[in-house]
Amino acid sequence: MTLLITSMEQGLIFAVLAIGVYITYKLLNIADLSVEGTFPFGAFVFAKFISMGINPIISTFLAFLFGTLAGLLTSTLFTKLKIKPLLSGILTMTILYSVNLRINGKSNIPLFRYGSVYDLGLTLLILGIIVLAIKILMDVFLKTEIGYLLIATGDNEALVKSLGENSNKYKVMGLMISNGLVALSGALMAQYQGFADITMGSSIIVVALASIIIGDTIKKNSNILKGTTRAIIGAIIYKIIGGVAIDLGLNPNDLKAINAIIVIAFISYNNFAMDIFSLFRKKEGKESVENSKPIKEF
Repeated sequence: MTLLITSMEQGLIFAVLAIGVYITYKLLNIADLSVEGTFPFGAFVFAKFISMGINPIISTFLAFLFGTLAGLLTSTLFTKLKIKPLLSGILTMTILYSVNLRINGKSNIPLFRYGSVYDLGLTLLILGIIVLAIKILMDVFLKTEIGYLLIATGDNEALVKSLGENSNKYKVMGLMISNGLVALSGALMAQYQGFADITMGSSIIVVALASIIIGDTIKKNSNILKGTTRAIIGAIIYKIIGGVAIDLGLNPNDLKAINAIIVIAFISYNNFAMDIFSLFRKKEGKESVENSKPIKEF
């Protein structure tokens, strides 16, 4: 039971990360690697403000706000300076590595003697409320005119431009919201584990992608589940799988390799499922055509 609760708590923290990456990866169709710098950035920003005596809730919110600046930097690099999105993310990640070390002057910041948002009550309940609030806000936002245009920018940028809108504006907006949520996730994780560390962001993009891909396999052809809901469910399932693997005796040093294998397995499953579905559709179409042919009279 303890393993399940711990996995669900960590899954909810990574659900915030997954929703953030969902915006860039699924909606804007941008591979944003800056999240590997933004995740620890949120943790270090929180550590800085909480050590200054600022309330944990306010410090967590400030981590979100500062995280949006990382998204602004990435979007500026490729919308204004015409640097490819992938390289822009890598450059931002590299810059943030140095910034993170500068914020508190060292690579590891203990936080056990400071307050956290979890001091308010049950950790699982607090995280559930935070994730639910973010999901509702994102779903409402994506149904607004601005939200529809942000989605359209990823689907058909030419269409957005034909409407007289500047598509770059929505890329900037999407990247800022995305990195803000990633930084928020980093701040929540720092409070959960009791320290902020410079290596927190290592391979964190794999965690986010695994959560999104696992979520996509759930009722794949159903339109009932929203993308944000899938990201949340995927993150929780992902952490439960990892927790069970460690409980069964997996060496924690092998966890990153297992993370990659999980991603490969679910991507392969999705691809094979699509191929089989397409094959059945072709067979059904062929049979319906043959059945519709008129019967010759002799």
